[in-house]
This record gives sequence, C-alpha cells and structure tokens, in this order.
Amino acid sequence: MPAAAITSLRRLHKAEAACTRCPLYAKATQVVSGEGPARARIMLVGEQPGDQEDKQGRPFVGPAGRVLDRAIAQARIERSEVFVTNAVKHFKHDMRGKRRLHKRPNAYEIERCRWWLDHERAIVRPEVVVALGATAARSLFGRPVPVAKSRGAEMKLEDGTLAFVTQHPSALLRIDDDAQKRRQYLRMVDDLRRAARSVG
Repeated sequence: MPAAAITSLRRLHKAEAACTRCPLYAKATQVVSGEGPARARIMLVGEQPGDQEDKQGRPFVGPAGRVLDRAIAQARIERSEVFVTNAVKHFKHDMRGKRRLHKRPNAYEIERCRWWLDHERAIVRPEVVVALGATAARSLFGRPVPVAKSRGAEMKLEDGTLAFVTQHPSALLRIDDDAQKRRQYLRMVDDLRRAARSVG
C-alpha cells in the first residue's frame, strides 16, 4: 500500500500486516499494531511485542502489560483514552527448547520499523508521547537516548511533539529486591503522571 493511502488506523494495520521491511516478520506469529483511540492525546510507545502479544495480536497484554495497566491507573490515566504501541511491530526472539525468549531489536530493525511508528503518530496526532525504555526512545528521537538521565524531563521530538522518557515496565519484572522494585514502580507512575499533566 502506498504511503499516501495510509490515512486511517484500519489501513495502517492492513499495511503493517503485509510488512517485510526487516526479517522479523518471518518468525513472528503476526504483526502487533498499536491500539487505542484514533485521536488519543497520549501515546505510549514500548519496545516490541512479547510472547503473549505475539500470540494475541494486541500490545501490552502480557506480564509487562499488567504492570503498565496498574501504573496507568495509579497515575489517574484512563487506559481506554491512551494509544499504546511499540517501536517494533514483530516479536524478536530465540528458541530455548520450547520457550521463546525475548531478544532486543537491533538498530537496523528499529530504524526499519520507525516508518510505521511515524505513520501512527501522523494519524493519531498525540499531544504527548511517552517512550517506555531505550528502544522506544531511540525510535522516537532517531538516536540513542539514556533513559536514566532523561527521565522526568520535558523533551521535544523533531516535529515539536512533547515527549517524556521512562523505563519499560518489563524492567520492573527483572528486579528481585522488593523495595527497589517498589521505588522504580513509583518513579514510573510519577513519570506517567507528569506526562498526563502536560496534556492541554
């Protein structure tokens, strides 16, 4: 489908489903497009689909999604009013026996998939975008962005859209210390709350 014809989320999903811009489509079950209102004021961008997202065809429906849902609610944001998507639309993984283990997308894959994220942003036109983790930040800004140093700061994308950076909720799942996990979770809630306050 020509880029000029992609004027709605329905057409975008159809075009994404036929994507062969990088090799990741070959091993994924399906494409996982963004989800939410066509005129959402807040867009959350994650890294890529995980195992459950790949199976269900929807973003943030696995363990990280449950953490994100809880944080969104605590930040007093309605999930139904937010557009949720990923920087990379296919699940990148390695097989370990029968298990599919997440593998981080590389710079080439992020750049090839950025085309789709740009289309999502052009259609939805959010007032504020939140990058969940380093992969999302790299896709949005077109360069590596240190998450730890950028958290909490109001930033601008190339087109002037207000942007914030926070950690990916999956990072919380890898923290063993309960107190540290709680601190990092509350920081993410604060980051989301700050982003929500910046909306018109």
